Amino acid sequence: MFVLRAVGFLILITIGASLVTYLLTRNRRYLTFAWQVLKYGMVMVIVVLTFILFERLVLVI
Repeated sequence: MFVLRAVGFLILITIGASLVTYLLTRNRRYLTFAWQVLKYGMVMVIVVLTFILFERLVLVI
């Protein structure tokens, strides 16, 4: 779980930095990058949580 939290924190920092950079430069490339980081970060979280769920289900059986 520590790794999941650390990666989540890094994703939040990356999205925040991209949004600040967008506000400073008005270049839509940074908004697109922030959106992609958010999408792939959410996919990663869903995959990791699915593996954790399957692990707990296998331990119960």
